[in-house]
Amino acid sequence: MNFDIDTKGQTQEKQPGKEYRMNPEPVVIRDGYRGSGKLEGKVALITGGDSGIGRSVAVHFAREGAHVAIVYLDETQDAKDTQKMVEQEGRKCLLIKGNIREEEFCRKAVGEAVKEFGKLNILVNNAAEQHPKEDIGKISAEQLQGTFATNIFSMFYFVQAALPHLKEGDAIVNTTSVTAYRGSAGLLDYSSTKGAIVAFTRSLSGNLADKGIRVNAVAPGPIWTPLIPSTFDSEKVKTFGKDAPLGRPGQPCEVATSFVFLASEDASYFTGQVLHPNGGDVLNT
Repeated sequence: MNFDIDTKGQTQEKQPGKEYRMNPEPVVIRDGYRGSGKLEGKVALITGGDSGIGRSVAVHFAREGAHVAIVYLDETQDAKDTQKMVEQEGRKCLLIKGNIREEEFCRKAVGEAVKEFGKLNILVNNAAEQHPKEDIGKISAEQLQGTFATNIFSMFYFVQAALPHLKEGDAIVNTTSVTAYRGSAGLLDYSSTKGAIVAFTRSLSGNLADKGIRVNAVAPGPIWTPLIPSTFDSEKVKTFGKDAPLGRPGQPCEVATSFVFLASEDASYFTGQVLHPNGGDVLNT
């Protein structure tokens, strides 16, 4: 498939953005992707599963045999569209709406998933927000605390709630970012949370190794998701991803396969690791 696109400089007024309003819409799953039962009988909970990378992960997991619960903030149409895609793969999809900044909601979300499906095998901590500020002095305490609450605190909440249900052979996969490794002058708080996620992943992997629960992460580069037009102005969106060595932004389907690998038995000897679908940035990590 040719994934080169014209982003058209489109913008949206509110994060985390709506996939159904994007033109072109992100590629959720590539033509010809064949599932092979890698996740047959598994149950996965995915935060930010309504759109972007999270949606693609949900559909790939379903094609590989997993039932899916997706957590989303308020993008109900996108969530229902994802649910239809999962159901078209012959799997069930539970929609859970709420704010992952709230510890109690995170506990309830895990409880709902377990009640619906009877178990939980895979936790994907994927949801995030970002708010560009070129001047560190312009980052308010409210923005700083909110970005950390969404991007990293929620991961602690979900892992704490999920652990009683996870067993040997199960997996946790976190979404970090290329910005954790090369930084981002205009996304100071966001890139800081992504660095924290790397440390969280490595530390948690050691903490859970004796339980046989694997913990890994994926660090995408510039990927065409609703977060992009809802974050940047039209000029930035026009050139988004063009500076990657491959010369274009990536598509969610080019990232989701990393999650499939890390969640499956193919990655049985992987823990504490980070995969880098970033279009060619060599990070030497």
